[in-house]
Amino acid sequence: MADENPRDCDERGPSIPSDQDAQAEQVVLMFLLDEHPSQLTIPEVSRALNAVPDSFPAFDAVERAIRELDGAGLLHCRDGFAIPSRAALYAARLWDA
Repeated sequence: MADENPRDCDERGPSIPSDQDAQAEQVVLMFLLDEHPSQLTIPEVSRALNAVPDSFPAFDAVERAIRELDGAGLLHCRDGFAIPSRAALYAARLWDA
């Protein structure tokens, strides 16, 4: 039947990559805000956040998160360093208030 679950997945279905990406973005942003004013490279961020930092999927998740956050204006990537933007720092101050 069309309404049956042919793959025996749980009710929620398989995890959605966009949810995982959003979680990675949140972790990366919070980490970089906590580390500010230190300037870290993408490999340094990956090593700090991943149990197996040399794993391609783990490194790729951090790199994608940084790219998306940069595109959204929450991070700046300059000369290989990922730095929270002024807007991200301002928002972090509001959250802590």
